[in-house]
Amino acid sequence: MSVSTALSDTTDIPAYMQAVGSAAREAAQGLRRADSGHKNGALEAMAERLDKAREAVLAANADDMQRGRDAGLDAALLDRLELTEARIDAMIAGLRQVAALPDPVGEVDGLRARPSGIQVGQMRVPLGVIGIIFESRPNVTVEAASLCLKSGNACILRGGSEARSSNAALSECLKAGLKDAGLSASAVQVVATTDRAAVGELIRMPKFVDVIIPRGGKSLIERVSREASVPVIKHLDGVCHVYVDATADVDQALAIAVNAKTQRYGTCNTLETLLVDAPVAERLLPALAERFAEHGVELRGCQRTRQVLTRITPASDDDWSEEYLAPVLAIKVVDGADDAMAHIERYGSQHTDAIVTRDYSLARRFMAEVDSSSVMVNASTRFADGAEYGLGAEIGISTDKLHARGPVGLEGLTTRKYIVFGDGQTRQ
Repeated sequence: MSVSTALSDTTDIPAYMQAVGSAAREAAQGLRRADSGHKNGALEAMAERLDKAREAVLAANADDMQRGRDAGLDAALLDRLELTEARIDAMIAGLRQVAALPDPVGEVDGLRARPSGIQVGQMRVPLGVIGIIFESRPNVTVEAASLCLKSGNACILRGGSEARSSNAALSECLKAGLKDAGLSASAVQVVATTDRAAVGELIRMPKFVDVIIPRGGKSLIERVSREASVPVIKHLDGVCHVYVDATADVDQALAIAVNAKTQRYGTCNTLETLLVDAPVAERLLPALAERFAEHGVELRGCQRTRQVLTRITPASDDDWSEEYLAPVLAIKVVDGADDAMAHIERYGSQHTDAIVTRDYSLARRFMAEVDSSSVMVNASTRFADGAEYGLGAEIGISTDKLHARGPVGLEGLTTRKYIVFGDGQTRQ
């Protein structure tokens, strides 16, 4: 049995994680030799193995669900933890969708001739070994493994303790699929121990791990960012804004704001603060309040907002930087785009911000000056998603500026190296 599926008799977490890291580094070297056919074959084999193992996966998940109920997990966490036939179908479909995506590895661009006669370009290559730390949702195990494999990376996956049985069962399917395709089973490793010390080891192994991607709550991401000696791709908060300009089409503004807030509450690209230009506040706010009341959304407003919507809750200063992930919305009346952009600069999280306007010049200014990973004009913030951007899938969303920004798909899991073609040239 491999190091990724059992701790055997050892409780030596550092030694165990070193063994996992070493196996991942060796597997990453092998993946550099794997072409698209081999990787796609492994993804298809994983899908077949998962399809055949439904009963075992559902039984393992039932164990996790019972432990979760016994531990008092709330309904939202239990929902994220639960696997059903439909969710297994979605995981299988996801594996096959990633197999169908174009392979970025090996792409060469920017090839140009130099006066010396050499040709210089850049080739897209894997990052190497990716460590992914996530909570609750066992489907992330399959999503992360598929994206890492297609982009030519080995991965070390550390799921939450609440999903340990589900993740172990899914790991067996993934490893069997790799073996079926003739690839190293160590290309995808699920950390077997639930000891938190394993996370500390994983994020401090630059010899074996090239990048860490944390997916979970703010406390997890803050810990990883603070303690890691390996580069981290992350976002802490999704404090997303929609600014409605005085020139906006009112019906369009209503549709965008309501969709951005209510299409799903618990996502990082959900609207949390609505900014309304003062000249349209009296006309727009009552209609917005009526629409949000239909969805049961609690409104919290600034003093000027409450002059129009007299019955809503006063907003505190903390509300402007709050990621509610719930049916709660903060509303502020502002004096034009400069005031709106200053608010976003102060309270935003550089995730996703949108403007609703018919002023093309203002839209261009907003796009240039708002420093977020996604900036939208006349569209819902809920479009900030890898699938919606045509990436096929995403490993997460990054609000960092180096190395990837925004939804991180296959290209975000690769880097570039320079390549040079010559015909015997020597430097003079």
